[in-house]
Amino acid sequence: MKQFSWQERQRILKQLPDEPYDVIIIGGGITGVGIALDAVSRGAKTLVVEMQDFGAGTSSRSTKLVHGGLRYLKQLEVKMVADVGKERAIVYENAPHVTHPEWMLLPFYKSGTFGRFSTSLGLRVYDFLAGVKRSERRKMLTREEVLQHEPLLNGDGLIGGGEYVEYRTDDARLTIEVAKKAAELGADLLNYAKVTGFLYKSAGTMTGIQVTDQLTGKLAEVHGEVIVNASGPWVERVLDLDKRIAGKKLQLTKGVHLVFDHKKLPLHQPIYFDTPDGRMIFAIPRNDKTYVGTTDTVFEEELENPGITLEDKTYIVNAIAQMFPDASVDMSDIESTWAGVRPLIQQEGKGPSEISRKDEIWESTSGLLTIAGGKLTGYRKMAQTITDKIAQRLGNAGVKLAPSITKTLKLSGGDFNRASDYHPFVENRARELTKLGLTYQDGLNIASQYGTNTDTIAGLVNKTSASTKLPLAIRLTLQYAIDHEMAITPADYFIRRTGALYFHIDWVRKWKTPVIEYMAEEMGWSNEHQIEVIRELDEAIKTAATENVT
Repeated sequence: MKQFSWQERQRILKQLPDEPYDVIIIGGGITGVGIALDAVSRGAKTLVVEMQDFGAGTSSRSTKLVHGGLRYLKQLEVKMVADVGKERAIVYENAPHVTHPEWMLLPFYKSGTFGRFSTSLGLRVYDFLAGVKRSERRKMLTREEVLQHEPLLNGDGLIGGGEYVEYRTDDARLTIEVAKKAAELGADLLNYAKVTGFLYKSAGTMTGIQVTDQLTGKLAEVHGEVIVNASGPWVERVLDLDKRIAGKKLQLTKGVHLVFDHKKLPLHQPIYFDTPDGRMIFAIPRNDKTYVGTTDTVFEEELENPGITLEDKTYIVNAIAQMFPDASVDMSDIESTWAGVRPLIQQEGKGPSEISRKDEIWESTSGLLTIAGGKLTGYRKMAQTITDKIAQRLGNAGVKLAPSITKTLKLSGGDFNRASDYHPFVENRARELTKLGLTYQDGLNIASQYGTNTDTIAGLVNKTSASTKLPLAIRLTLQYAIDHEMAITPADYFIRRTGALYFHIDWVRKWKTPVIEYMAEEMGWSNEHQIEVIRELDEAIKTAATENVT
């Protein structure tokens, strides 16, 4: 079985002009790789091209929840709540190593958006629509019970609260695990490969793409029966290479998150609260950190590197001060940040927080299919829907696809009989990994993050170079990222394979040089290329640490 590696990337690039595909997907975020998984698992010869790294856009910059969209009940998005509520349970069963159920607390206040009756009714309706299992159905709490659960909450005007289960995830790792499963089943996936034009028949029907390797500058032409634009915030840029669709337009919005040491904001559980201007914010503990967001503002800046302004930071810090006054959090306590751009479908007269997160499929006169909008949680259902349309197209061309199987298809690392098998597996593998020289905590970290791929990581122990300055845990996960997760740059490893840039930025600063040296030796980089990847990583560190804030 081929490895999802940088060497495999080179092989795919060489054979592109000689291999016509059934489906070519532009965009390697969660939507694009989700379509690839659905298509290849039905029997389609599939290619994904992503101009950055997999998940480098919106799919690594969300609130990191596979959640059911409780907020959309306020907008009467009943079908969306029902669909994504059911989908989150599917994601959990297929990938319990990257999806973790946690009780979310929703406090309500005298002057707040929610009251006792509306909260109780909303959560009850939510449980019904989302098909929530009995053990995870909503609980209503008195004022005293809320403060027992979370003593840091502001008690002034507090009436009570509700609890319901949300699913915390690592969005980038979820994207990578979907991509790896698609590759395992035979799909070809390329990161750092940018579509720079389209190929057409004389009648104007699209027949392929022109793609440029971002690392070498080499151009290739690739033919495909069906071309799908799943490029998220870049959807309209891709359409500009063909032709815009009348009446179809995106509204880009920005969401910002701030990360604090858990000691500065020591929450016992995730909190979902409203702000005076009617927006909703999550405050979520994650290991030894707590992150808070998001904002909802119109975005009209540089897509590749969405910035964080002083206004963004001030808004969230003020919201924290209002909801958790005894925490005494200020700007100097921010350790790291991220900003993501949401590609929403424009709706006239609605503000950023009011726009529906629904998805739509647009069809160009050239035959290009575009999928726009949507949510992380609904990626699988979105992929199934558009692949049904792809299957119709391919059927007309004499290629018959099987029905979708992704509802029960385990993702890479998620090969458990039941999701409940995950925790015993992690404890067992953590003990086994100590025999390699890892600490029990390092073993827990690896087994919990990589799931059933842990044994593959352990098998790399004799391949990694002991002469490096890197500890064994880093050597193993870095080698795995190179050999099995198509990590091409240090930023790929530190941001999207481990999440360390956002949640352990000092750790990144400490180990960046030996990681770069290790990758340079493993992949044969020139001195010039090393200088380039160092510049890229240093810029990412500055951005995450908001050293460039204006």
